[in-house]
Amino acid sequence: MKEHILSHLSAECPWRDTLHWYTSIDSTNNEAKRLARAGAPHGTVLIAEHQTAGRGRLGRSFSSASGMGVYLSVILRPDCPATALMHLTCSVAVAVCDAIEQVSGLRPGIKWTNDLVFEKKKLGGILTELSPGSSTVDYAVVGVGINCLQQTKDFSPELQSIATSLSAVTGQPIDPCRLAAAMITVLEHMDRSLLTEKEALMEAYKRDCITLGKEVVVIQSGQSCAGTAMDLDDNGGLIVCFSDGSVRTVTSGEVSVRGMYGYI
Repeated sequence: MKEHILSHLSAECPWRDTLHWYTSIDSTNNEAKRLARAGAPHGTVLIAEHQTAGRGRLGRSFSSASGMGVYLSVILRPDCPATALMHLTCSVAVAVCDAIEQVSGLRPGIKWTNDLVFEKKKLGGILTELSPGSSTVDYAVVGVGINCLQQTKDFSPELQSIATSLSAVTGQPIDPCRLAAAMITVLEHMDRSLLTEKEALMEAYKRDCITLGKEVVVIQSGQSCAGTAMDLDDNGGLIVCFSDGSVRTVTSGEVSVRGMYGYI
């Protein structure tokens, strides 16, 4: 499988020499953090055929069926403070949308802040984790999971109404190895522009974000408040106009945002 992925990668891609392949692992993000703490270099890529404990945001689990998707993490070591990386998840989401479109012809939408969706069902998700140093980030781990080959019956009963795959929505088999190679390529390109082209990256995110203009429920500390998602700030915070007329910017770290109807 690793050789199959490499066959789709340009010989000039600087991350191909730091690619790790796992038949099964608890979580590529967990392993990436272990490797990062041990000194693994910037651009180290981890891909697993199967995860036994895949994770999403806020500690949620991510179903990682064997051979059915792309489960990938990358170690980044940007020379900047954590405050300069507030837009990292948004930038990764746009890059992954680019890769999916290249391979499948389908461009998913982004449900703020980190879910990739199509027709109100989840195709995949993103989990970014930072380890701050004394003045700059020690490392960042970017994790992405994309459903490629599942059909409805392959999802657990509780996920069948909210999850889907690229093959299910396109009617065509989507090669996880080809998609993984495309994701590595676009993420490496994104990494080069992450700190210098923030405005362009955020504009691209706004174009793909399906949450804007929609009714949402903001859930914080057990309290639910209804409102309308109006815009994003420069760091990807969601500007919400609540039903009482107040306007507030919420961040992914402090709240969960859910759509008024269905998964969206």
